[in-house]
Amino acid sequence: MIRRNLVMMVALDALISAVCFFLAYLLRFEFSIPPVMWGVFIKTLPWIVAVKMGTYVFFGLYRGMWRYTSLVDLGNVFKAVFTSSLVIVFAVSMVHRFTGYPRSVFIIDGMLTFLAVGGTRVLIRLHFARMAGTSILPSLLRIHGAAAKKLLIIGAGDAGEKVLREVMDTQGRKIQPVGFLDDDEDKKGKAIHGVPVLGKVADIGRLPVKYDEILIAMPSVRGEQMRNIVSSCELTGKPFRTLPGLRELIDGKVSVKTVRNVTLEDLLGREELHLNQEGIRRYLHQKRILVTGAGGSIGSELVRQTGVFRPEAIGLLDISEFNLFKVEMECRQRFGFMEVTPFLVDIRNNESVNRVFREFRPQVVLHAAAYKHVPMQEIFPWEAVCNNVQGTMNVAKAAAEAAVERFVLVSTDKAVRPANVMGATKRVAEMLVECMNHRTESQFMAVRFGNVMGSSGSAIPIFEEQIARGGPVTVTHPDVTRYFMSVGEAAQLILQAGALAHGGEIFVLDMGQPVKIVDLARDLIRLHGLDPEKDIPITFIGLRPGEKLYEELITADEGIIPTDHKRIMVLKGDSGDFDRLRDKINELLAVAATYDAAGIKTTLKEIVPEYSPGQSEK
Repeated sequence: MIRRNLVMMVALDALISAVCFFLAYLLRFEFSIPPVMWGVFIKTLPWIVAVKMGTYVFFGLYRGMWRYTSLVDLGNVFKAVFTSSLVIVFAVSMVHRFTGYPRSVFIIDGMLTFLAVGGTRVLIRLHFARMAGTSILPSLLRIHGAAAKKLLIIGAGDAGEKVLREVMDTQGRKIQPVGFLDDDEDKKGKAIHGVPVLGKVADIGRLPVKYDEILIAMPSVRGEQMRNIVSSCELTGKPFRTLPGLRELIDGKVSVKTVRNVTLEDLLGREELHLNQEGIRRYLHQKRILVTGAGGSIGSELVRQTGVFRPEAIGLLDISEFNLFKVEMECRQRFGFMEVTPFLVDIRNNESVNRVFREFRPQVVLHAAAYKHVPMQEIFPWEAVCNNVQGTMNVAKAAAEAAVERFVLVSTDKAVRPANVMGATKRVAEMLVECMNHRTESQFMAVRFGNVMGSSGSAIPIFEEQIARGGPVTVTHPDVTRYFMSVGEAAQLILQAGALAHGGEIFVLDMGQPVKIVDLARDLIRLHGLDPEKDIPITFIGLRPGEKLYEELITADEGIIPTDHKRIMVLKGDSGDFDRLRDKINELLAVAATYDAAGIKTTLKEIVPEYSPGQSEK
């Protein structure tokens, strides 16, 4: 494709050069070229075009990419046209002493050629800018400031060009881009805004230029490709950073301000989750949305993602005063057009929950509030029951009485054949939601997924602290594996489930292959510029109470129904007997009030027969 474009560019410039020379004759002779001049024109046209094309190549007009035309490129066009005119005039004067050659033709030809060749590039740049919804004026009128830090950019695509343009447009930034690296062979030797593409990523150790820092400007790259890029960057000993992934860019704007360090998410290889934007918009736009657990990692991301669809109002419910304050301030700053109402509420308090529904009158409820630390809930199972079961029942009943349109429960893969209290209580919550769906006009559903990177329940923040202290990094077992997803991906799945649901479903994300926790720990140590085992030791401490070696998202006896989304499965659950489930939940709550851990687990097993307390997989 690139080579075909190059041929087209050369052919177009040759045509422009010939047409401009012809127009110069027309203008000189007022659109009536004498017959004798026709002969001169025909005789000189081939070598005139040849001289022009030679100077275009000499001044690198085909190293730049026309879609990124800037003042640097127009300067090269001027140099090439001016030089070609000088060469032509010099040749004519030396060979023919201008006998039979009108001097003004060459002046007119030079001006027309510059306007046409340069104008063609500007028009193409304008076309792509309009497609991207940006302006070409800043890139054309660039001011180069003093440079201190030399920057090497990996990725000579749209993202790399936007970052380069911002760096070069901003005075006083003290950054000098020195080159690009890109594995596209056809881009080597070309330039963007005068900055050359020096070679492939593998060439990073033998570049002809010096640089101080590396920027990976490839927001769509993940997994093995990102691992290879990071490995190459690590060999240089230079600091390197990256642009966030596309799903992290809430407003879709690529900018130097969004640059961050490479994270584990970049290395895991998760395919981007493409959303049915219109379907989500239909049930969120101009609606009143209540998010429980809004101050948590998943809840706060739900608030960010929901705000993009411009609801009428967002209600923020959380028991943590500090977390609630943070998410409220961020929400007001990010979405000033929208009504934001915080609620400092414990979902275990039924009257407090009912008051929230009376005051806020939500139409959509995203229920993310839950306890999720497995070992802690094994020690305090009564708290898990009160929060995950009683709290969910309070919110679900209030939602049904308020006749909300949709209720989405945030569940977990630990609810599948649970081996711990946390998973068992979340399975009870799923069962409750399934039963509620058939007792009201509201649509109740659940979303089940694996571990969320960076959340308060994730091992990654713990690994970060251990690395900062110099180690060791503690892993429970060398074979323990988990499914992982980003916070942004989790929030998007929850919103997508609300658009796909008809009520009573459990939605499950196709999360790809599970990841070994020990491999995750090694990657994290390397991202800190250290060697696993050599600089930071890894020790195995054994599985903790309630933990399994492997997690599941579905079991063999759960019926899978396809959805319109290729990466989302749906389990059509059994509505069950609501009255019996309610009675068993009341019995469970009564046992929890006695702080009898064994009794709680026994009652949970009566509700969830597949629950195996204290049993981990071999």
